Parts: sequence; structure tokens; C-alpha cells
Amino acid sequence: MWELRSIAFTRAVFAEFLATLMLILFGLGSALNWPAAPPSMLQIALAFGLAVGTLVQIVGHVSGAHLNPAVTLAFLIGSHISFLRAAFYVAAQLLGAVAGAAILHEITPPNVRGNLAINTLNNGTTSGKAATMELFLTLQLILCIFASTDDRRIDHVGSPSISIGLSVALGHLLGIYYTGCSMNPARSFAPAVITGNLDDQWVFWVGPLSGALLGSLIYNYILIPNTKTFSERLAILRGTFEQEEEWDERDARRRQSMELHSPPTLSRITVKA
Repeated sequence: MWELRSIAFTRAVFAEFLATLMLILFGLGSALNWPAAPPSMLQIALAFGLAVGTLVQIVGHVSGAHLNPAVTLAFLIGSHISFLRAAFYVAAQLLGAVAGAAILHEITPPNVRGNLAINTLNNGTTSGKAATMELFLTLQLILCIFASTDDRRIDHVGSPSISIGLSVALGHLLGIYYTGCSMNPARSFAPAVITGNLDDQWVFWVGPLSGALLGSLIYNYILIPNTKTFSERLAILRGTFEQEEEWDERDARRRQSMELHSPPTLSRITVKA
């Protein structure tokens, strides 16, 4: 429970709230049906992709820039974060998403805001097919996130914010035809809460979360197996794990501090003959 006493943890949770709020505000805003200029599929895909890429750049070093309960689940399954951090992240993401949708609802004219671009089943897509599509859309996103942020890679990775943003845009270029493209339960949950339309909401939780679970298992246990031991994984999930290099740095600082503040010993005294 030491994370609750950490300022860095508090900042990370707030970063998830703020970034998810901005994602929903800009993403849903790009999909509103303005009479003079109805949105195109390419516009929506680019808006969501650019928003995610920008926000990864802004808060990636603060919280990891999950912005998505499915991403947080994937990192939890891969033993990258603790249960406590995952719970706080998901709560912050949902609250941030609802806040963003509420702001958009209030600042947009009634004849334009409509249903706030809520995710729906389109073109005769059944709920089962929609959930399957959401699974694969989220799967490619999770694999891209892990591959782009894996510090074990020694090749030229490029910019994670760009690759992740492009992955989000790619998902929208296909998924819009089926479900409006969610890949993010918070993105679907927020406008549904604000408009009071919770139809087929389970699709946009089961699909993305299943894709996140599958993606994390594939990357962390098949493609690039994690080298941490079971006890280390358990410590991470409990929030008690500290990497060896952090202990080494602490020990070096401790020794340096002792040398600076301790009296000189005989071994340090040079006696001139």
C-alpha cells in the first residue's frame, strides 16, 4: 500500500484522469455531425489517432498513458503494474471519460451533439460479431503498445507515440463500419452514461477486454517471454517490487552520504615523513 503514500502515484492517477478527459473531448468532438460539414471516416480515425499520440507524448512519462481500461488490464496481466494501480487507473479513466463527454455535451448545440457519437452496432452487425471485431481491433493495439514500449528491444523502435497513434487510427479505419470503433471501454461508457443509452454496452467491454487479455498473453508469454520470476511477478502485482538497479542506486547514495558525513579514518590520512 506504499503507492498510496507516493506523490508520483497520485500524479500518475491524475494524469490518467486528465488525459482520458482530453481524449474523449477531442475524439468524440471529431465525430459530431455538424450540418455544414459532416465528419468523414478518415477525419474521425485521424482525430482519435492524433489525440492518442499527442497524449502519450504528454503523460507517457508520468503514468504510462494507458487512457484505456483495456490497456491497463493488459499491463496487469503482463505483471507490469500492481492491482492497486490498475484499480485506480481504471477509476480515473472512467471518471475522466465521463467528465470529457459531459463537457462536450454542454458546449455543443443540441442539434449537433445528438447521441455524442456513441458506439452502436452498424450495417447489420450482430452483437457477437461486434464483440469479435472489437477483440481484434484491441488485440492489434495492445501488441503495438507492448512492442513500441519494450525496453528490452535493441533495434531502432522509433517514436512510441506515433506508432501507437497510428495503431488507433488503423483500428478506426476498419472498426467504424462495424461498431463505430471502440477499442476502449471508457470511450464507449462515457457517452452512454451522458445520453442514458446503454444498449449493447457489454459488447464494448467484453470485446476490448478480451482483446487486451489475449494480446498481453501473446506478447508477454509467447512472443517475448518475461524473464521475471514468479515471486517477482507476485511482488509487482502486490506493489512491493523494486528493481535491482533501484536498490543499487539507493545503496550507492547511502555509501556516498556516509562518506560525506563520517569523520576521516586513519586509512584516509596521509602522513608525511
